Amino acid sequence: MSARTDPIERHVWRIALVVIIGTVMSILDTTIVNVALETLGRDLHSTIADIQWVITGYMLSLAAVIPITGWAARRFGAKPVYLLSLVLFTTGSVLCGVAGSVTALIVFRVIQGVGGGMLLPVGQLMMARAAGPARMGRVMSIVAVPAMLAPILGPTLGGLIVDNTSWRWIFFVNVPVGLVAFIAALRTLPHGEREPTDPLDVRGLVLMATGLPLLTYGLAEIGATGTITSLRAAVPLLAGIALVCAFAAHALRARRPLLDLRLYKRATFSSASLAMFCLGGALFGSMILMPLYWQQIRHESVVDTGLLTAPMGLGMALVLPLAGRLADRLGGGPLALFGVLVTSVATIPFGFIGEHTSIWHLSIAMLVRGMGVGFAFMPAMSAAFASLHATELSDATPQLNMLQRIGGSIGTAVLAVVLQRALSHASGSAGAADAYATAFWWSLALTAIAIVPCVVLVCAEHTARSAARALAAAPSHENEKMLVA
Repeated sequence: MSARTDPIERHVWRIALVVIIGTVMSILDTTIVNVALETLGRDLHSTIADIQWVITGYMLSLAAVIPITGWAARRFGAKPVYLLSLVLFTTGSVLCGVAGSVTALIVFRVIQGVGGGMLLPVGQLMMARAAGPARMGRVMSIVAVPAMLAPILGPTLGGLIVDNTSWRWIFFVNVPVGLVAFIAALRTLPHGEREPTDPLDVRGLVLMATGLPLLTYGLAEIGATGTITSLRAAVPLLAGIALVCAFAAHALRARRPLLDLRLYKRATFSSASLAMFCLGGALFGSMILMPLYWQQIRHESVVDTGLLTAPMGLGMALVLPLAGRLADRLGGGPLALFGVLVTSVATIPFGFIGEHTSIWHLSIAMLVRGMGVGFAFMPAMSAAFASLHATELSDATPQLNMLQRIGGSIGTAVLAVVLQRALSHASGSAGAADAYATAFWWSLALTAIAIVPCVVLVCAEHTARSAARALAAAPSHENEKMLVA
């Protein structure tokens, strides 16, 4: 049966629903707290500089725990790991809601992040196994819709909660959702099979679990200080780079490393992974600019800011199902390249943004940009998954999630530095608007970089298909030779 007509069974959709719930909770909490920072600082008697760790601690724990998910899913099974992740996330949410000091809140956010960091990659792993290569694009694109919408809806939901109740309900709202997700996962998710595993690669875990947070922290400090020469930025950044490089050298020598970097020897997987890294920088990096523009230049409220950023998420949601079906039929490379080109073109109007630019013009541009991201992101992920054997999915899934988040961190840091430096030389509201225009030109450059790996991906997929056809035709040629003989 062809990929075009291969039906998706009901049990696959039930698994997808459970995965969606966990994914939304994890991703939503990366942005929902942003709008409450001022309230948190006032209620907990803390400065903004200290309260920022409520967000940073969560993001660092998300990134640090990803490398262990592949080994844990093989060793204990994907379902038990997913259930444990839900327990940690929900428990962390309760603790955050009752926190009485900023220190306690930061610690509890780290616990919450450990659970949240495993939800997305383990959920994607189970979906990839249930869908199979022929239906990968369709299923993953449907699952990705709420995942893409969550960062857009987070500020709006956070603003509504803070305006109408208490900041504590930003965390308490996760509790009933987490309980429902746990019960549904317990009843719905397949038990799966444990795979034979070697002992945990402790050396690799230590190198990555320390290197990645240091790298992320260094990039965050670059955005905060506006310079790479600051010791607060340079020391953790260089240490993080050194530790990550040491991890790569160790992983290539180890018999069973924490993450199998040998997967990148395949042109399809490596180019698709690099495309997702670049797209992560383009997507999450630009997401910091529009909310700041609406609030600082246009003086919109927090709730209105969330609504004004919604067109981009709407554009992604509109095209993701279509992109998934087309990826199953045409391959991920051509669609990813098309999406990056659309995203790049749709970013150009923001380079001319001003203090009185039409809201309708910006909304249309954001809608088209979101459609471009939707056409690029999931086809690239589908191409990466489709190039692997089933036994390699547990290694590949966490790596793809890491690359997205690392790309997003780098994109955010670069655009934050550009914006801060441009604002420091700006005078008046018109000058401040020009500073945002400068940052958006850099956002365009980050987006355009993704064209290169997408072109490589198209070529790699074409080569792989040609090789597969040649291999399939080989036996018939041999038979013909035998008949002639």
